[in-house]
This record gives sequence, C-alpha cells and structure tokens, in this order.
Amino acid sequence: MEILAFVIGVVLMVVGLAVSIALHELGHLWPAKKFGVRVGQYMIGFGPTLWSRRIRGTEYGFKAFPVGGYISMAGMYPPSPQAASRGGRAAGGFFATMVQDARDANDETVHGDDDAHVFYRLPVWKRIVVMLGGPVMNLLFAMVLFAILLTGIGVQTATTTVARLSECVPTTSSSECAESAPAAPAEEAGIQAGDTIVSIDGEPVADFDEATAIIRSSPGEQLTFVVERDGTEQSLQVTPAAIQAEVTAADGTTSTEEIGFVGIGPSVDYVTQPILAGPQMALQNVGAVAGIIWQLPAKVWETGVDLVTGEERDPNGPLSIVGAGRLSGEVAAADSPILNRVAGFLSLLASLNIALFVFNLIPLLPLDGGHVAVALWDGLKRAWAKLFNRPPPKPVDATKLVPVTFAVFIALLVMGGILILADLFNPVSLI
Repeated sequence: MEILAFVIGVVLMVVGLAVSIALHELGHLWPAKKFGVRVGQYMIGFGPTLWSRRIRGTEYGFKAFPVGGYISMAGMYPPSPQAASRGGRAAGGFFATMVQDARDANDETVHGDDDAHVFYRLPVWKRIVVMLGGPVMNLLFAMVLFAILLTGIGVQTATTTVARLSECVPTTSSSECAESAPAAPAEEAGIQAGDTIVSIDGEPVADFDEATAIIRSSPGEQLTFVVERDGTEQSLQVTPAAIQAEVTAADGTTSTEEIGFVGIGPSVDYVTQPILAGPQMALQNVGAVAGIIWQLPAKVWETGVDLVTGEERDPNGPLSIVGAGRLSGEVAAADSPILNRVAGFLSLLASLNIALFVFNLIPLLPLDGGHVAVALWDGLKRAWAKLFNRPPPKPVDATKLVPVTFAVFIALLVMGGILILADLFNPVSLI
C-alpha cells in the first residue's frame, strides 16, 4: 500500500509538472497570437509526438517526455542577409555553422520581407510581454496553489482549545512527572479537555502561542482564565507553577529561566488565512528561490561534492525534477491524514512553479529572460538613434549569440545531470 501511495505521488507530480509547463507555454501563446504572430506549434514535452491536432494554423500536441515544452513562433530573429543565405554552409568552424543553421531554420518561418506576422517585427514592449507571459503564468499558478493551501485548507495551528491535561508539575519543562510531584495547576483549577480559552486576565487570546506567552511570563501569579465549555463561558482561577526551563534567545544562545506552567496541551487544527495570504507567500518564496538561483553553480557544486563524499545534502538546496517527484512520493506515502498529504503536495507544486518563474527570468539565452534582454537591447538602440536623429538601426541579430546559448545549454545540462544523480543516490528526504 505504501509503495502504491508513493507511485501515486510521483504520478501526481508528473501531471502537475505537465500542467505547469502547459500554462507556461500558454502564457507565451496567448499574447503572441493576440499580437498577430504566426505560431506553428504548441507542444508539451519533447521527443516523439504522441498526439497532435492543428487548429487555426497552430499544431497543438503532446510529446513522449513531459519535462519541458515550447511554442514555435515565426521570425523569432530577423532574417539573415541574402548574401549569407546564398552562400551555403558557413565557413569558420563549429560555431559559425551553428549560427548559420540557426539563421536557416529561422528564415524558413519568414515569408518574405513584407511578412507582418513575425515576432521580430513586434514593438519592443510586445516582445517583452510575449516572453514574460510564460514565467508570469507560473507565478500566477503558484499564487493560486498557495491560496488553495492557505485559504482553502488552512495552516496547521495550535488553537486555544484544550486537547489534554498534564497530571502533575514536572521538575523542568521537559521532564516526566515524579511520584511526589504536585498536581498540575490546570487540573486543580477545573480546566477540562475540550475547553476553549477565551481570555487570560482580561486579555483575549487568539491562538495557543498568545496564551503560552502569558502563562510563561506569570510564574506564581494567579490568573483568571475565561473558558468556553458547552456553549457557555466560565471563569477559573489558575496559578501557574514555577519551573526551570531552557530558553533560546533570538541570537541562538540558550539560558535557564523560571517560567510559568499550568499543564495544558492544545488541539491542532487547520486555520484558514485571508485570501491575500497565498499571493503574499508566493512573493516571499520568490525571494528565497532567487537567492538559491543566484548561487546555483556553487550550490550544484556543493551537491556534487556531497554526492561523491556521501555527506548529507542541504535540505534547502536545489532539486531536479527527479527529486521533486521523489519528495512528492514521500508526501503521498507518509503516515499522516490525507489533508496533510494534499497540503504537502500543493506546497511542493507551488514551490516548483516559483522555481520555474525565477529560473526563466535569468537574462541568458535560451531562457525567456535572455529573449527579454535582447528585446531591451534592441529598444535601447532604437531609442538612442531616435534621440540623435539617426536612421533606425537594424534589428538585433540574436543568432550571433548562438555560441553563448550553446554554452548555457551545456552548463544547464551538466548541472541538471548532477542534480539528477544526487536525487537518485543521495536524495533529500522528508523522513
């Protein structure tokens, strides 16, 4: 049964990834078509085509390996000079050939110099909208997932409802009761399991942390507890016992202090959050993921070293799709209530979409951020020419950056391979 649950978790992550990719590509497709660009294909996955259908000039389909996706837009780059087109294969070595191949492939999508339905002819701002549409869709999807998680399901919170009572006052906050230990103040005062604490000494308490703060700061002081029991409120006098406990300060140092103890344990329940809590959490995660992406080469190197040495990996380090699937399987197979497992899966999928958003903003081709950088450079050149009354410059020929694109692709391939191996043989685990 546990193996089946694990497999279901992995399959759910694959489906979630496919949906995330589909939304990403839809974020490119919709504005591209809206701006009149001819889109040849909208594909989810890579490899052999499993299914496709052509609708209004665009082929929509699924490929065998759902680890990516793409749309093919006509004229991503300006057409190459006619002289280069007539010259056949480019001389000058491997990279020169790659540049010419990229130009030839691009030229096949352009129907003459007067073709208006090509990407490179769009105004700069429209090109940026098209390229940012994909990452923004991932961000919006993450916001929706976090909203479902926080507002639809809620956050597990220790509530003010009493779930259990201690039998006695321990010597310290963590030790067990001795035979001669006095009865716990809560039990002596008549507090019962199921009571909900409304206020303490006239101060309303919204959660267990607020109640705990008052109790811990009042050793030996009589407090008036107002509790709700069976729909009615009752006032009870409770004097917290003084015990010694280790307290950790904000700077990480610990010290032994005297704190109050009454002997109540809270019930834990899902508490729904305001509707804006989901988007806020998504934006907070963007900052955290950006910090990891910024250090990605170093983080991957550390992961590779841990793989070779067998050291435990940083749980907050980067993961591959294999690692995300493995964690999803562990969440599904965990010995916990179904709602907890659903919440864990939604959190993983939302975090994956945040990673897709941030990663695709890196200003390097072939990533979306690289295309945005090219469009901005083109716009800057045009603005400069207009400012000094010069003729409009030629569109930026991004095919010249094919060697850089190739280098970035190889680097991503190597880093992805290291992460996959690490996720297979030295995985991050929730257990």
